[in-house]
Amino acid sequence: MDIVEISPIEQFVIDKIREKRKELGLSQRDIAYQLDIDQSFLAAVESPKGRAKYNLNHVNAMAKLFKCSPKDFLPDEPF
Repeated sequence: MDIVEISPIEQFVIDKIREKRKELGLSQRDIAYQLDIDQSFLAAVESPKGRAKYNLNHVNAMAKLFKCSPKDFLPDEPF
């Protein structure tokens, strides 16, 4: 079985979304409910041991929910 690695940019996006979620006082359960996704997926994405990651559709949905731009979850400069 291949181990999926998280790239630096993917980790950056995960960290930015987690930071914004916590800033807004939202739990993983809150996000899962509002976006109609499984809470276990969010837990796997945010877990250092998990290898799940967000795709562009997730990033866009988070931006809509958080009322910000998807660009807010991306670095200013490429890695």
